[in-house]
Amino acid sequence: MFVRDPCGILCIIVTYLAVFYADYVVVKWIVLYTMQESLWCPLHVIAFNTVVLLLMMSHLKAVCTDPGVVPLPQSRMDFSDIHTGSGSEDCDERDDWTVCSRCETYRPPRAHHCRICKRCIKKMDHHCPWINNCVGERNQKYFIQFLVYVGVLAMYAVALLISAWAYDCPQCSNDMAIKQTRILHCVILGLESVMFGTFVIAILVYQFQAILDDETTIERLQTSSHRRNTKTFALLSQVCGKSHPIFWLLPCHNPPRYSYRRDFLVDHEV
Repeated sequence: MFVRDPCGILCIIVTYLAVFYADYVVVKWIVLYTMQESLWCPLHVIAFNTVVLLLMMSHLKAVCTDPGVVPLPQSRMDFSDIHTGSGSEDCDERDDWTVCSRCETYRPPRAHHCRICKRCIKKMDHHCPWINNCVGERNQKYFIQFLVYVGVLAMYAVALLISAWAYDCPQCSNDMAIKQTRILHCVILGLESVMFGTFVIAILVYQFQAILDDETTIERLQTSSHRRNTKTFALLSQVCGKSHPIFWLLPCHNPPRYSYRRDFLVDHEV
């Protein structure tokens, strides 16, 4: 599934440029430069490029795999009653299934409409520009694999950088221009590895937390927003009173909703 999103296409290009650049610096300016007379040289070249290959395969699978698009009906269905209401509702709930007013079709539970893909996605987690695709029930595995391999590659590159600068290299060139070029490439690689590594590890931790809680990112955000809004209203009503919020601005007596029960906020969060 390919989405014609300029931001997503740019992110894919940046991803591959960053991976190829890291491979170039590690192989030429770290491994071949400092370990050319050691058996570690071919081992590191093979190992690092194996991780690069796995990263690219998982990324391509995440990009090209259908994330779980809800199929459109073969014949157009009449959902005109959806548009005659307030116009702000995205779906009309019927049991566990919902009706998407944009796709004008029924969708299963936990499916959400993506405004970029312009389709409903089964168990949609989020739309990721780095794969130019939604993360859904059919490609989340490949997305997680991609994150894992990016994290491994970043840590591997940092470890090679540290080891290359920690040990003396008697066979290295003493040419000042070559040394300065190597230092520049290593600094850029270090910044790239730390930045991307930290970023993907944070996303990976969030992904595993969502999986263990049996929640997608969208569902977690919706639940957190609802609880936060309910708690906020409960706290304000303690001061402003029990009436409708529109009357809170009127300078009239409005008995505050005080409560000394410890479970007050808990009851309002349910």
